[in-house]
Amino acid sequence: MMFALTALLAGLVFGLGLIVSGMANPAKVLGFLDLAGAWDPSLAFVMAGAIAVGLVAFTLARRRTVSLLGAEMKLPTARDIDRRLVAGSTLFGIGWGIAGFCPGPALTALGLGEAKAVVFVVAMLAGMGLYELLERRRHIHQRQAA
Repeated sequence: MMFALTALLAGLVFGLGLIVSGMANPAKVLGFLDLAGAWDPSLAFVMAGAIAVGLVAFTLARRRTVSLLGAEMKLPTARDIDRRLVAGSTLFGIGWGIAGFCPGPALTALGLGEAKAVVFVVAMLAGMGLYELLERRRHIHQRQAA
């Protein structure tokens, strides 16, 4: 119960932060990405703040073996920059640049009734499904080759 309540609270704080910062507004995000036009640098400050908070949080988390609620710490361990990471990052950036959404803000905007968010979230879920399908096929082929 405490995990669910904590997750709900964290999600509400995150969503509120996205709304207040303008990250849930695709026009503001696209203004930030429009370097050759009417560039809006305000989201750079939002990102810098998020990076600073994340840096502190991950630094503290690395020193712990369990979370504050007693769960096992599961921090990312992969550090390789490979073709799959670059391709995924490129697709993410293209989608962000076209739609003005990334997953968190898209879900927030969906909750706010933004019509564009419906299309984005449906496309995002389709992409996640396609990824899962391709990953399963890749693992099957790896097992057959071994």
